Parts: sequence; structure tokens; C-alpha cells
Amino acid sequence: MSDLSPSAGSVRADQLNGGCFCVGVDQTALAAALDRETGIPGFAADLAETHPWLFARSPVFLPAETLDRMMAVVAAAETAAILPGYREAAAAWTPPLARRDPGPRGVFMGYDFHVTPSGPKLIEINTNAGGAFLNAVLARSQQICCAGVVAGVEAPGPAAFQQQVGEMLREEWRLQNGKGTPATVAILDDDPRAQPLYPEFRLAQAQLRAAGLEALVADPRDLTIVGDALMLGGVRVDIVYNRLVDFLLEQPTHGVLRQAYERGLVVVTPNPHIYSRLADKQNLTLLSDPDSLRSWGLAAEPAAVLAAAVPRTILVRSENAAELWADRRNWFFKPARGHASKAAYRGDKLTRRVWEEIKNATYVAQTYAAPGERRIPPAAEPVSLKVDVRLYTYGGRMLLAAARLYQGQTTNMRTPGGGFAPVLVLPAAVANIDECPGAVKPSPGAACHDRS
Repeated sequence: MSDLSPSAGSVRADQLNGGCFCVGVDQTALAAALDRETGIPGFAADLAETHPWLFARSPVFLPAETLDRMMAVVAAAETAAILPGYREAAAAWTPPLARRDPGPRGVFMGYDFHVTPSGPKLIEINTNAGGAFLNAVLARSQQICCAGVVAGVEAPGPAAFQQQVGEMLREEWRLQNGKGTPATVAILDDDPRAQPLYPEFRLAQAQLRAAGLEALVADPRDLTIVGDALMLGGVRVDIVYNRLVDFLLEQPTHGVLRQAYERGLVVVTPNPHIYSRLADKQNLTLLSDPDSLRSWGLAAEPAAVLAAAVPRTILVRSENAAELWADRRNWFFKPARGHASKAAYRGDKLTRRVWEEIKNATYVAQTYAAPGERRIPPAAEPVSLKVDVRLYTYGGRMLLAAARLYQGQTTNMRTPGGGFAPVLVLPAAVANIDECPGAVKPSPGAACHDRS
């Protein structure tokens, strides 16, 4: 785990990401799957019109050993986060509502990584990580002409994924209530129809219904409490699949949901406790502090895993502001409770005006770890896009790996040819990557090319 020298698998993945154009998304299969799994004819066509850069044209290649290291990071982070010393330190920024642990682990945790020459770097942890339902369909829609060259992890079929999701939500119910089974799930977000990922809410609704759970998409303002029940219209809500970015339920419009959560009338997942324990970016200051982690009782191996994978992260304060500004090119600045890369800045792009705003808000500074790259074949010359890799997990188990391709400082879903991308995992032993059936003659340093 501590050996950071490039492996043969890493070299192969770099070559394929730099020049393999003969693996791509089967657009016809993807469209058919989206229509079929939502039960809405024309769903995919409407999605392509409103979200033209939601799905990338090409997958991202990842060595199996890199994926193993990422999962070791997930395990180490979740082990550290339950240590009493860690929890005591995190209490400095945890409000009272989030200190109580009602039991659930949090569905669709999202661990975001940049893959660097020295190994994967954990950039952040998210509790309401979007895209899992969409990526599950995308992962099953690949065209591979280099069958002997690349090998992807077999994506679970629709029924298997639905079963996983259903079991995950039922487990969340049991962790909080001990017995019984839920009947109705409310997928909640503010004005859900106006959300960029509203189409995913509709897909999730269909998948949950296929898993045997009634699912409703709603605005939290539509909730009421009747006796000891949280109601949506005339339907009792057992579980809230929480897609709100008000992670701590502080906004007045979420008052009914907050009251139901405080009273234990409903299972909220992910909930404020899980957010405060793992996803508040101030926690990265703890996860990147190996000395403190060891002093709190974290074993040597997981401490070493986190030391190698979590870039040093510090709170932005008045006493270190001058030093951070002077060295800003080596830092990335993020709001402590930000989301969707909003108000996040690479240091070398900062202006004095923005810096003044950062100093007067709650921000962390994270040592900059450059993202990986994936060359994609547009209409003309190939272009390089930045890559981050997201692991969707539950209870420390991986549900799905996906990537996002983009240009600019942060992921944006507005890059031509970019968007969500499948992750194809390269096993330790791979066939000769210079032999791509049907490909044009390889150029130096390239691995796999467009068919002529």
C-alpha cells in the first residue's frame, strides 16, 4: 500500500487514456436503456436536448490496483471518522442537530479522487452524491472494439442494481428502527423540477418502484406532520432520500423535515450526522493530519493510507491568510459546506476581490493535486479533458465507479464531449495494448486509435 512507484497497470491506463478512441458509449443502447428503465418513451431524447453534455463520449481507464487503493482510502476514512478523538475534534464545527447519530450510514456516499503519478488523491467526500442512477445505466452501454486489449468490470444489470438500491434503503430503515420494513420513499429537493439532475430523480423513482418501494419526487415544503407521521399529500413517508444541499436542515423552508428528523418520525438518508462526520470539508483537515489520527488510535496501516492519499488541508484563518495568498498557486480553496464546485477556486486563478470574500467566509485550503487527463476524439483533432473519479459507496462497500470529464477549474457538465463517463478497470495482466483490432497504425506513445 505504501509503494507509490508507477505500476505496469498505471502505465497502460495512462496510454489508453491518452490515445484509445475505439471504446465508446453506445448511444443507441444508452437511449434505449434510459427509456426502458424509466418507462417513459422519449425520455432519452428529451435528456439529450436539455443536457447535451451530461454523458461523455469515452470511458476512463483505471488500473485495478488504483481502484484497490481508493477503496482502502474509503475504509481508512470511515474507520477514522468513528474514533472518539476524531469526533471530538469535528465537534468544533458540528451543530447540535448533527451530533446525534440515529443509525443510518448514508446512501450513495461519494468519494472523489484525482489520479496522480503518486497515486489517487482524495479531493473530497460527498453525502448526496448525484449521478449514481444515471451512471449505472451508462456503465452498461459500452462499445468495445479492442476486446482483447481492455477489460471492464462487469456492470450490474438493471435488476441487480435495483436490488442493491432496495436493500440499501431497507438496511437504512433497520439501522434506525430495528425492525419492520419501509413502504414509501420521498426523493426530496428544493423545486425538484428546476434541478439540473431532475431527470435522475425520475430515473431513481422508476428504479425504486422496481425494487418494491413506492417513490415520490417532492419539494420539502409539501411535507406535513400528522400525529407521529410525516406525510406527503395523503401518503405516509417512511424514508427521505435526501438530495438537499441544505445539509444541516437549517433553512426555514425545511422546518417540517427537520422536526420529523429530530423526532425520529422518518429515516433521512443521508442525514446531518453523516454529513458532519464525513462530508463537511473541514473534516479534511483531520483526515490529512496523520499525527493526530495516530494519537486518536488509528492503526498504522490506515493512517499511512490516508497520509498518502489526502492532500494537506487547513482552515483559512486571519493568521495564515497572508502566507496562503503568497503561496496561492499551490492551493485549492473550497467553502467548508460548499457543493457542486460552487465558489471553489484554484489559487492561481484568484483575484484580490475573491480572496477578500474567501477570508471573510469559512473556507479550507487544500494542497493542489492536479487531475488526470483523458483525450477524446471530437469532430476534428483530439482534445484533452480533465478527469476526476467518483466511487459511490454504502457502508464502505463500492456500489459503482464513475468519472467526470471537464475543462476549466472544476467539474461543470458544460464541456463538449465531457460529462459522466464510465470507468473501465484494467486487470493486472492485460494483452498488448498496441494491438487494437481494426485500428489504424499506432502513433508513438498512443495505445489504441479510431478505426478507419
